[in-house]
Amino acid sequence: MESLRSAEVRTKTLVENEGGEGVAMYQFSRAIYRDLAPYIDVPRSNHEHVLHACEAAIERLATDRYYFAKPEKSLFYDIRGFFPMNAQERVYQVVYCYMGLAQQYMTENPLEGYAAVSGKQPMCRATTRKGAACQRVPLPHNGYCPSHQHLADTEDRLAA
Repeated sequence: MESLRSAEVRTKTLVENEGGEGVAMYQFSRAIYRDLAPYIDVPRSNHEHVLHACEAAIERLATDRYYFAKPEKSLFYDIRGFFPMNAQERVYQVVYCYMGLAQQYMTENPLEGYAAVSGKQPMCRATTRKGAACQRVPLPHNGYCPSHQHLADTEDRLAA
């Protein structure tokens, strides 16, 4: 059984060595699946469900990270039914470790991560006065374009 620390190093190496950013984002979901595959209950369809849940969590993290409050908890609840009770702690540890790495990657490369998964450039989170979505590219640190930075300031004050 591979320790989570060596799994963390292996994932960072994979992400750094990959040429395409899209491949790098899906390295997280594939790494989660690879580490958990030996513990999945017997039917083959369970393996497919776990892999799809991992990919969906990574995709949502990349495209909707501001509204995805606890991605590791969400993924764990989605997949824990496919594992026996004696493997639940290991499943939680693996999910927590890799989702933390994915969140760190998205924090450091938000625009690249979004573009890698969705295939298009990210758009500002705000809407115009007419109700249409703002089409400008957001700043990496908060998801709002320069014209809508006042909305980010408002969110920060409400959160505090």
